[in-house]
Amino acid sequence: MQIPDTSSTRILIVGDVMLDRYWFGDVSRISPEAPVPVVKVERTEERPGGAANVARNCAALGARVTLLSVVGADEAGRTLAGLLGSFGIDCSLHEDARLSTTVKLRVVGRQQQLLRIDFENAPDHEVLQAKLADFESRLTGCDVVILSDYGKGGLAHITEMISLARAAGKQVLVDPKGEDYARYAGATLLTPNRSEFRAVAGRWKDEAELAQKADRLRRELQLDALLVTRSEEGMTLFSVAGTTHEPALAREVYDVSGAGDTVIATLAVMLGSGLSLPEAMRQANLAAGVVVGKLGTATCSLEELKQVN
Repeated sequence: MQIPDTSSTRILIVGDVMLDRYWFGDVSRISPEAPVPVVKVERTEERPGGAANVARNCAALGARVTLLSVVGADEAGRTLAGLLGSFGIDCSLHEDARLSTTVKLRVVGRQQQLLRIDFENAPDHEVLQAKLADFESRLTGCDVVILSDYGKGGLAHITEMISLARAAGKQVLVDPKGEDYARYAGATLLTPNRSEFRAVAGRWKDEAELAQKADRLRRELQLDALLVTRSEEGMTLFSVAGTTHEPALAREVYDVSGAGDTVIATLAVMLGSGLSLPEAMRQANLAAGVVVGKLGTATCSLEELKQVN
């Protein structure tokens, strides 16, 4: 299929950002102190994570991207801002001295993740009230809004943001977290993965029951559509028009971290570039197939997407 021109598509992203750090090394022995491998670190790498990875994925697909979020007044926050700037992303990162920028450190030996260490603290106060006015003022200049919820407290006003965006006539895509989906009511589309959807809707015994649960949730929350990503089972779109399914691509899965970011980013860019929801889902499925073949939080470029079409 023909990929649309994405160069003038404008995406506004709000959500929880983090910095992903990777320590790569060689493992040749077990520690004499404990039965754990000794990793001799040979190189390090830093990548945007969370909503920042969503922004990076949108930029990789050629869109013009604006990211609103909050970081700590710390080295990790400054590093993240620098990384995002290098990808051409317009950032408005509010610094909060009482917050630590979330950092996920992964230790990788022989191309296998051995350990992940998380550095973070939950906000003990209001951190994004100042962003609401910023968000509202930027709505007119975007085509699609992505709200990327990682449960870190940066989207306390998500219900109000959805209302403002929909009132401005914008499509709103939400990557949900937790079990309180009522806060996402009125969005255009939710993109839970299989386990997230099961936690909210309960288990299902067959496809018919899954469709029934999905449609019930879609109606309750007044969503245009619900997209459930189902790992090796592909992804299924539930909307007023019916159910559409895309099977998983038969390729070697190397690392699924960040695949959900790629899915929602591709959906947003393709919708903003004029594709229908089922067409955008097909492209999101293809893009996800590309990134799971890469290590860590990764992106699918426009060129890579064209190659797999």
